[in-house]
Amino acid sequence: MPQRILIVDDERKLVQGLVAYFRQAGFDTLTAYDGRSALEAARRDSPDLIVLDLMLPELDGLEVCRQLRRTSAVPIIMLTARVDEADMLVGLELGADDYITKPFSPREVVARARAVLRRTNGALQPVAVLRGGAIVLDLDRRSVQVAGQLAELTPTEFDLLAALMRNAGRPLTRAQLLDATQGEEYAGFERTIDAHIKNLRRKIETDPANPRHILTVFGVGYKFTESAG
Repeated sequence: MPQRILIVDDERKLVQGLVAYFRQAGFDTLTAYDGRSALEAARRDSPDLIVLDLMLPELDGLEVCRQLRRTSAVPIIMLTARVDEADMLVGLELGADDYITKPFSPREVVARARAVLRRTNGALQPVAVLRGGAIVLDLDRRSVQVAGQLAELTPTEFDLLAALMRNAGRPLTRAQLLDATQGEEYAGFERTIDAHIKNLRRKIETDPANPRHILTVFGVGYKFTESAG
């Protein structure tokens, strides 16, 4: 059964262009042209991935992302005409998995969507369970439990935690973590990792302001420990 992509943008010509490329690539597509319709479509039709513009009528893309993340870990790729790094980080901090700046090639959007979906569908290879303190990460099922409670992670957050736990005790640079979550061909900026770390700490740490598991290694990056206490 083809995977379904929800494409959300108020530029109808852009949407139809993306629809054509995604269908040619073998995907089913859904469309919405404002934030409220996007939320309704996401909740009604359960797409496998959402391509979401930042600037939308009714509700903007950030608010759509914020509301979706309350109940869903569906992968989200944010489209933005803004080039300021801080603006991009806002979407990532709200739980978007990736961002693409306009103007872009439709082929790039399809390629990035495939990359996110590969991670979602378990491209982490071996069937294994990683454990660290109260955290249990199942690579096969792509699930994470914290003290017995299921944590809803986005695909990027899951891959980030997996990379850290596989290298428990060893500091990883932002570049290494970017490669682990986005792939070596990805040309994003390393500070996106900080936004994902912030989200991840909110979901797995008892006190995100004083993390015990995901520690900052100043001048290097981050490392995972079973407990810092």
